[in-house]
Amino acid sequence: MKIIYHLNSTCNPGGMERVTVGKVRWWTSRGHEVAVVTTDQKGRPSFFPLPDGVRTVDLGINYHDDVDLGILRQTLSFLRKRRLHRRRLSELLMREKADIVVSLYPGESSFIPDIKDGSKKVLELHQGRYFHRQYGNKGLKGLADRFREWTDSAMVRRFDRFVVLTGQDRRNWGDMPNICTIPNAATMTGRVSDCSAHRVIAVGRLDYQKSFDRLIEAWRPFGDWTLEIFGQGEWRDSLQKMIEDRGLASSVHINAPSRDIRAEYAASSILVMSSHYEGFPMAMIEGMTCGLPAVSFDFQCGPEDMIEDGVNGIIVRDGDIDGLGRALQRLMKDDALRVSMGRRAAEVAGRYSEEKVMGLWECCFRSILS
Repeated sequence: MKIIYHLNSTCNPGGMERVTVGKVRWWTSRGHEVAVVTTDQKGRPSFFPLPDGVRTVDLGINYHDDVDLGILRQTLSFLRKRRLHRRRLSELLMREKADIVVSLYPGESSFIPDIKDGSKKVLELHQGRYFHRQYGNKGLKGLADRFREWTDSAMVRRFDRFVVLTGQDRRNWGDMPNICTIPNAATMTGRVSDCSAHRVIAVGRLDYQKSFDRLIEAWRPFGDWTLEIFGQGEWRDSLQKMIEDRGLASSVHINAPSRDIRAEYAASSILVMSSHYEGFPMAMIEGMTCGLPAVSFDFQCGPEDMIEDGVNGIIVRDGDIDGLGRALQRLMKDDALRVSMGRRAAEVAGRYSEEKVMGLWECCFRSILS
């Protein structure tokens, strides 16, 4: 097969980028031809190295340059860039003649099914059904978010296959003939935590979605325990100020993204997630695979698919900041409970193994090609 993946960029240390590179490795190791097409790469290297021989093409659209514009200017610029995007991508796909083209949303998703290059079009959605409304935007931006949510429902039906990541999200989309559920794979292998280190870990971009401000508000120092946050993003300075204003600088640390996050999980004893929403919480599945019990808000989507409350982690009502703090304290204080939950958490590796997940992708691709 010849497969093309299309996404914004591969230069960020995010879960979607890591998962995509993992799939590219899988396909190329089995003799398939894979290319990666981006819109906002700007010559930057891939954060997670791509296999030798994988071609990369950046279309030079640069949607992200408009993120700070007002709503009117942002809309006009988006429409202009989308026309350019459609023309450049159409020209590329007509030359490439791929078997499968996978869109990871959003720039190309509205028009890619219309490109008649002979390929089958797959939409792989890494956000949940209702992610537009999670920001709580008001006014024109709020109306735009609700409009996009409405148009998404029609857009996803136009793909040969629409792939969501969790059972919860599939239920949210309702009955669609082209929908299927394929989770992300847990590719963490190696040392598993023994849950003895007095260290809690949180991983993700420092922005509204991951909501580390709620985690910092929930944190209560206990003995020599520390909270280690790994990530980068526009909220870094405000989160650091929040840590200092609350007198938590000795127990809460913000760290740069790690290229060996597996080692950081293995050196920790609890994983915590405070997100407002997720398409599929990669940090959760990776941390649990490394033997960490998970403490998480009950956001959409993911926790109910992965955590068996009280067995391999603790689920807290979304927004219950005091409850999140109590759940962390419970595990920090109870060594036996923490170790027991950690052992059960590691068992999710079998459910999300790369072999099992990529087997689902192989079946998906074969079914639409036949």
